[in-house]
Amino acid sequence: MSDAVPTASAIEPTSTTGEHVMTMIDTEAAAAPDAAPRAQYRLEGVTRTYTQKGRVVKALAGVDLTIDAGDFVTIQGPTGGGKSTLLQLLGALDRPTAGSVHLGEIDIATADNRELGRIRAHEIGFVFQGFNLIPTLTAHENVDMALEPLGLSKQERADRVAEALTHVGLAERADHRPGELSGGQQQRVAIARAIVKRPRVLLADEPTGNLDESMRDEILAVLQALNDEGLTLIVVTHDSAVARRARRRLRLDKGTVRDITR
Repeated sequence: MSDAVPTASAIEPTSTTGEHVMTMIDTEAAAAPDAAPRAQYRLEGVTRTYTQKGRVVKALAGVDLTIDAGDFVTIQGPTGGGKSTLLQLLGALDRPTAGSVHLGEIDIATADNRELGRIRAHEIGFVFQGFNLIPTLTAHENVDMALEPLGLSKQERADRVAEALTHVGLAERADHRPGELSGGQQQRVAIARAIVKRPRVLLADEPTGNLDESMRDEILAVLQALNDEGLTLIVVTHDSAVARRARRRLRLDKGTVRDITR
């Protein structure tokens, strides 16, 4: 089973006239590369506490953090240090106990549930350690599922899915089911599913955790290419080899964030 790293042409699709088209990301994020960076996320005084067995657990303790549009950020830290909690807040899957979490001009802390649902459906792509593919569906069908909330026509959905699979180098595997794909190929399908809705941000939680070293490098090449196009990329990882690829490295421990970029 071939699992070659996608070439530049495979992850940078062209139109039928041969002109490069960048369609899988928020094009606004890639505009005016020489302009001053815009804040994609702005967190101020973010605290998140839980009650477990009668005691209060402070997962995040007054986090202040800004992440620029188009940045590539990794988050490291020990288990239980707050990484998953922070990713859930960035992904509009949870709200802080105190403080604000702005995605652009929207404060996730105060937005209503309908707005949070819209953000998750349209603006944020998610990639996880487990590929979370439906085994009875083809790669095309798994990617297409992400478009159901968007109300697109059948033709536009088909076009977007084809573009997303081309972006990750799997155009020829569209009709294959997960069991017919390698681990690296399954994760590329998961990435295609995340980017097919053309999000502003891609959040990845240990995206290479289930892969060997060669497949890890393959997935990193795909993610790096997307970031090079302008997609904001935030990756939680225990792997220092992954973290070293980022422009900015954060460490989260005991609910507090430090910038450890060298």
